[in-house]
Amino acid sequence: MASRQGNLLLPLNLLLAGLSLAVALMVGSADIPPAEVWSHIVGNDGSVNDRIIDQLRLPRALSAFAVGGLLALAGTLIQVLLRNPLGDPYILGISGGAATAVLIAMLIAAPGLWYTPAAAAGALLSTLLVFGLARGGDDWRSDRLLLTGIVVAAGWSALISFVLSLSPARQLPGMLFWLMGDLADADEPGIPLALLAGGLGLAYVRARDLNIATQGLLQAAALGIDTRRLRLELYFLSALLTAAAVTAAGAVGFVGLVTPHLIRRLGGSDHRVLLPAATLLGGSLVVLADSAARTLNSPMQLPVGVLTAMIGVPVFLFLLHRQAQQ
Repeated sequence: MASRQGNLLLPLNLLLAGLSLAVALMVGSADIPPAEVWSHIVGNDGSVNDRIIDQLRLPRALSAFAVGGLLALAGTLIQVLLRNPLGDPYILGISGGAATAVLIAMLIAAPGLWYTPAAAAGALLSTLLVFGLARGGDDWRSDRLLLTGIVVAAGWSALISFVLSLSPARQLPGMLFWLMGDLADADEPGIPLALLAGGLGLAYVRARDLNIATQGLLQAAALGIDTRRLRLELYFLSALLTAAAVTAAGAVGFVGLVTPHLIRRLGGSDHRVLLPAATLLGGSLVVLADSAARTLNSPMQLPVGVLTAMIGVPVFLFLLHRQAQQ
């Protein structure tokens, strides 16, 4: 049963999501007063501010929210598989596999329509590598999975460096900036948002099973849950969610690590609360990080992945320290 504190997480995160989107629409190289923002969204007066919101800031903010939500949801599912709060698409190399596949598609000048299938294939391959190599006997140990993921991530990083070294000089700046997390060209949020809604719906249906699986797969199997099917569903869903996020914004790290942990610390251990609350918080985090990336060094833009890493690295080290003490 969700705690009373946990019941507040959804409305509070909905409020935070709305505020973060409002901030994204207001701030930038040209600030727009709050009173004007809504009128520009619902109306079309042909003004410069109207075009800035409708054509630039709103699509980008919605794309940022989708990317953050996708990564947070994927991280939540991976942490169930590992039964470890250190699980994350970035740390386990899933983001690296997707990014490598997209960079190779860029290198061979493949059409943009190929990027999403390539990212999905790379993410799935990385997922299978990590969980296949880490398997010992009939089960996985979470520490073995984590170490295997870190090694696989290092391998993808080396391959990414190799691909970049082969890239023509004219392509290299764009590839590097995208690799660090870039939402400058994320102006079509419809597909990422649809995938986010579908993925959240599929995961939410399994919320009760996920609650049991966090206590151990043997216990879940004893209670009648098909653990093999559950694992496969989590594999494919987390890989697809990560691939969609990487295709839209490049390698944005640590969102899937930070947000589920924060929600759990606030009392949202029940996956009926954790899944939607972590998704909302992840979306809000990336929206705020992207707003900061657009404004801190305006008119130049910073990679959003750099800002999320600045938040995620200290949190990861803190979690690692806490886990070592337990």
